[in-house]
Amino acid sequence: MNNKDNISEQRKDYKVGKLIMSELDKNPMEQFKQWLDQAINTDMPEPTAMNLATYSQQDGLSSRMVLLKSVDERGFVFYTNYDSRKAQDMDSCSEVALCFWWGSLERQVRIEGKVEKVSDEESDGYFQSRPRGSQIGAIASKQSSVMDTYKELREQVEAVEQQYKDLVVIPRPGFWGGYRVVPAAIEFWQGRPNRLHDRLKYSREANGDWTIERLSP
Repeated sequence: MNNKDNISEQRKDYKVGKLIMSELDKNPMEQFKQWLDQAINTDMPEPTAMNLATYSQQDGLSSRMVLLKSVDERGFVFYTNYDSRKAQDMDSCSEVALCFWWGSLERQVRIEGKVEKVSDEESDGYFQSRPRGSQIGAIASKQSSVMDTYKELREQVEAVEQQYKDLVVIPRPGFWGGYRVVPAAIEFWQGRPNRLHDRLKYSREANGDWTIERLSP
């Protein structure tokens, strides 16, 4: 059997960098921004892509990729349809997890926290920044619902295009907007040789301060 066909034989030794606790920013949000900037400045595709994991008692665990659209001291923001599967999960259980993977840098960032909706003003502002086609798509798509054919979706898009053809500014629909993940813990992971990876975890204390611990790989 060719080694390329044997998953168990697929290996890579990580040698790009290392993590030294004394060199980390004391604020994990600032440390994250540094890493995100470095990822954006590489040629990797979709450096703002992150895995969002959710849970509901009815449907159990679920995960999917979404795009980070803003980050500040308050947390990590993404946008979606409020009627989608992920939104229903988050309505059921506000505890979520995010994970970024930046392969060429041999890094990942794991985030655990609680999710909250962003303000209408923030959602309105982001919606208006989107290309018109994306605005129309957000209105037309009944996200996560079952449809018979792709033609059905195209017909919905055409109906929305007709509905708003005379409007320069398309208003944000009430069923679409943003969520912010407010972090309780953030782990920075840097690949190291022989699987002896660096793992440094920030945990938020009751007073809002952050503590940093090194975890075994």
